Amino acid sequence: MIALSVNLNKIALIRNSRDTTNPDIVLHAQMCIDAGADGITVHPRPDQRHIRVRDCFDLAAMLTVEFNIEGNPFTGARRSDRAGVDDYPGFMALVKEIRPAQCTLVPDGDGQLTSDHGFDLRRDGERVAPLVQELQALGIRTSLFMDPDPEQIRLAAQTGTDRIELYTESYARAFSQHNDLEQVFQRFVRAAEVAAEEGLGLNAGHDLDLNNLPRFATIAGLLEVSIGHALTVDALRMGMAATIAAYQRALGKP
Repeated sequence: MIALSVNLNKIALIRNSRDTTNPDIVLHAQMCIDAGADGITVHPRPDQRHIRVRDCFDLAAMLTVEFNIEGNPFTGARRSDRAGVDDYPGFMALVKEIRPAQCTLVPDGDGQLTSDHGFDLRRDGERVAPLVQELQALGIRTSLFMDPDPEQIRLAAQTGTDRIELYTESYARAFSQHNDLEQVFQRFVRAAEVAAEEGLGLNAGHDLDLNNLPRFATIAGLLEVSIGHALTVDALRMGMAATIAAYQRALGKP
């Protein structure tokens, strides 16, 4: 069965638009769990524009499902310029202290609105591999955010990572625009095959929604999807419990 990990970044973004604790991140995580979510994902960025350092610790203290923390492993410490907001300790320092079940390494830059590409391991493989080993030594499952590129996926295997997370924006765009969908989908099918050949577990995420998820969920070997933006939007219309149930059905669960 494919695990559904709910990304809470957009819930935190709503909270941060005001000087308030509403909506409460821990409360929403528990709502997701109670509704049947298999995991919780956060992506704390150094500007803390959505998920903040304190959120990560608060979630780690209460979660009864897998916790996945995403981020750029090369991001260092930053001072916070906002009252009541903790300094950002650097991504690796944060993950090492919390020790989530899974850490997904993502090559996003400070100026990006959202993650928009996978690792280029021809360039960064020698820097990434020791970080993978550091995390695994702490008992943290590692995943690398990757494009559906067979060569890059084989390089990911050489870092020793446990899994990869396929960046699915190109699939979602082809699905919504009815543009070369079959060709694009087959790229992801082949990427999954290569991951299996290399002994890598397979996750996926970015712009997956109730419309495009059922097709994507047919890809062999898929273990987990991480979904935040579309799920949060659907929850505004349907409610969180009904939305989680709908996404689980889209993954083929009863």
